[in-house]
Amino acid sequence: MIFEIIKNAMMAALGAQEMLKEFIDALVAKGQLSEQQGRGMLNEWKEKINNAGAGINLSEIMDMALAKMSLATKDDIEKINKRLSALSQRIAACEDSRSEAGSDK
Repeated sequence: MIFEIIKNAMMAALGAQEMLKEFIDALVAKGQLSEQQGRGMLNEWKEKINNAGAGINLSEIMDMALAKMSLATKDDIEKINKRLSALSQRIAACEDSRSEAGSDK
C-alpha cells in the first residue's frame, strides 16, 4: 500500500515535469520565452525536485503510514503475550484447586 502511494507520487511528479516541459516548449514556440530561458526554467524545476527528494525520509513515511493503519506493534504483541501467559497460569491454578477440592470428597 505505501509503495503504491510513493509510486503514484513519483508518477505525478514525472507527469507534472512533462507538462511543464510542454508548456515551456509552447511558450518558446510562440516567442514568449527564449530557448535559454526555457532551459533555465526546466533546470530550476529539476533542481527543486532533486532537492525536495533529498529531504524525504522513507523510514519516517512508512512509520507514519503504519501508525495511521492502527496495526499492533511488536511491543503491543509482547504485552498481550505476557497477559495471556499470566491468565493461563491463573486458569491452571484455579483448575488445580478445583481438582484438589474434588479429590478430597
